Amino acid sequence: MSECSMTQDLPEAKVPTMVSKFAILSQVGEPLNAELAASINYLTSHQLQEQVILETAMKYQTPSNCASLRVPTVNSSIWSYRGRDIKTGEVKLQRILSLLASGVTAFARSVDTSSLSEVQQDALALMCNAHFQINCFHKNAIRPVLNPKFGRRVKGSGATQSSTSRQTFIVLTAAPICLC
Repeated sequence: MSECSMTQDLPEAKVPTMVSKFAILSQVGEPLNAELAASINYLTSHQLQEQVILETAMKYQTPSNCASLRVPTVNSSIWSYRGRDIKTGEVKLQRILSLLASGVTAFARSVDTSSLSEVQQDALALMCNAHFQINCFHKNAIRPVLNPKFGRRVKGSGATQSSTSRQTFIVLTAAPICLC
């Protein structure tokens, strides 16, 4: 059973006139092909079979030359100082980042880089920025719960650093955590 329930399966309710001034509609674009829209709505509102997701993600492992897509992990020695709830949250964030990295990789492998359309460039930029934002949230979420003995590693002092034009990373294990 899914941890999250969505209301997208419900028919759109008409906003009563009396409360219409409180109903702020979000901006929406042009409709997609009906079958594609139905597929997206289903995929974003239902928990999919774990085995199918794992098998699909394994087909699109992070490319060796995309270090910033690698999913950060925390050394096991750090977890001996913290509770189970914190580790559970960390594992969930790692899973989200891993699935997003696989999606970015699948998309990147599906396009012809010599003729990337503006829509494809936008899609890649949006997915990569989502990965960046989740990575920053991940770093900020874990920093306060670390034992002070390990906290400096996430802040950037005393750890191995590498730079790219947009981000700096701290290596806690084989994968980096972004310093936003």
